[in-house]
Amino acid sequence: MSPSIWPMASQPSPAPPAAVKRARKIRGRRAFLAGLAAERSVEHHYLRQGHELAARRWRGKRGEIDLIFRHGSNQSSGCIFVEVKKARDFATAAERICPRQSRRILDAAEEFVAGEAQGLLTEVRIDAALVNAAGDIDIVENAFMG
Repeated sequence: MSPSIWPMASQPSPAPPAAVKRARKIRGRRAFLAGLAAERSVEHHYLRQGHELAARRWRGKRGEIDLIFRHGSNQSSGCIFVEVKKARDFATAAERICPRQSRRILDAAEEFVAGEAQGLLTEVRIDAALVNAAGDIDIVENAFMG
């Protein structure tokens, strides 16, 4: 028999659009919750180091910062801005920070410190907190300082 007369039933049929949308929604929700769990783990890591949480998921006009900590317990202490990335391994998590996102993080950090007691003279550190599938955390200090 010629291949052109084989019945189409042997080929898998595409999933109905509603099922595809539902599956995407479930994957998206799962990724969102995994990201929140990673942020909480990183938050606890920094708190155990003695830093004080200043803001969680802070959003300014120029971008969002996942976590912001203070070095000390007063308003005039320096700030640590943390971008949290979760993936199956640390390398993949690091690759998810693109140049455009880096720029938005730097802009948002600048916007945040403008409201601090020392303004733009505030000591700043911007870290990348990478979380792998096992929940291990790798902190890359000053990750955005070039």
